[in-house]
Amino acid sequence: MSYDEVGQMDYMEDERDAVDSMDEINEEYYAAEDANLDEYDMITKVTDTSAAQARKGKDVQGIPWDRLNITRESYRLTRLEQYMNYENIPLSGEAVDKECQQTEKGSNYFEFFHNTRLVKPTILHFQLRNLVWATSKHDVYLISNYSVMHWSSLLQNLTEVLNFSGHIVPTEKHPGSLSEGFTQTQISTLAVKDRFLVAGGFHGELVCKCLDKPGVSFCARTTFQENAITNAIEIFNNSSGGLHFTTSNNDCGVREYDMERFQLLNHFRFPWPVNHTSVSPDRKLLTVVGDALDGLLVDARNGKTVASVMGHRDYSFASAWHPEGRIFATGNQDKTCRVWDSRNLSLPVAVLKGNMGAIRSVHFSSDGQFLVMAEPADFVHIYSTKADFKKRQEIDFFGEISGASLSPDDESLYIGLWDRTYASLLHYNRRHTYGYLDSLM
Repeated sequence: MSYDEVGQMDYMEDERDAVDSMDEINEEYYAAEDANLDEYDMITKVTDTSAAQARKGKDVQGIPWDRLNITRESYRLTRLEQYMNYENIPLSGEAVDKECQQTEKGSNYFEFFHNTRLVKPTILHFQLRNLVWATSKHDVYLISNYSVMHWSSLLQNLTEVLNFSGHIVPTEKHPGSLSEGFTQTQISTLAVKDRFLVAGGFHGELVCKCLDKPGVSFCARTTFQENAITNAIEIFNNSSGGLHFTTSNNDCGVREYDMERFQLLNHFRFPWPVNHTSVSPDRKLLTVVGDALDGLLVDARNGKTVASVMGHRDYSFASAWHPEGRIFATGNQDKTCRVWDSRNLSLPVAVLKGNMGAIRSVHFSSDGQFLVMAEPADFVHIYSTKADFKKRQEIDFFGEISGASLSPDDESLYIGLWDRTYASLLHYNRRHTYGYLDSLM
């Protein structure tokens, strides 16, 4: 992403717009309530929503449409008309309409289970939305202000894992670790996998923690350059089974670290800021996307470009590999997610368009049956890979999305919502068809 004074002002404006995005609804809500209650009382009156309540007609976010002077349908049309998609290339989202694949909406692969108001996800940078990670169908880690929080949907319990508002110092000694640690670190991105957590900061900070141990294992700066924001982190098992992670940075670098000794193994440099990197299942290739129209396929051993990925009209901020290792997806500010076959990159396998904005998060399910893509606000789309991406489920709500994450067993989908009044964590469960039960009825 670009990161100069003008860009800084632009994204701060966008962040203010995001916070204010539902002010019309918020104002309607407060006006509909008792004028003697203060704002805190109003907010706390918005309650959780269960699947049973949703089936009886309660709004999944707890928005009291029956007491407002606007219907949900009318407000949806207003949002679609007025939401401003952030673009680095003007009108990039309008130029792609003819390329987009026609899809059938209405599938129901995941069903609403619970909306948790106790969890308050937040976003620090409006372009970076990988701030929610499910490590099991019951366990979720997310950013809330200066803290990494853990939510157990089984125990209905929220706990703080790390607080970055104060002074964090490493409790282990590793070469390259900053013994003095960090103070008031602004967290821009997060990854959690296999009991390890890695957080990245606005000034190239890296903080690594083993969730089974107290304290922090490792603190370092990827670079001391001014333009150093950590845009994305991916944790993966290398070909030998060891746990590694990559960082994508605004200093045009991709770095690979091991998670046993936290040592830098590779540092690849590119001509533009890198916004996201994904490692192929066979660990031989990297997808590298950033502040360029074209993405790259890169040899994971030496960083040499194997092929260019051409077709997007703006900058990309997301990528993911299908578990079979043949196809991968890229998410872009031109409002599309493009699916590619690594054996033939001349044309995308599919061009999937969002409703309102950039595709800032993409994930394939572990079993390869689904592709989940999240817009910056209001919509998460789930495509069937078996149906060649022609069938989809659309999850529709109101609010900025801090992240969307499938659990490793694909049984749960969590969506973090950032809003002044309706901030929450949406929880959906995988639908299953048990034919043998039907046969007994």
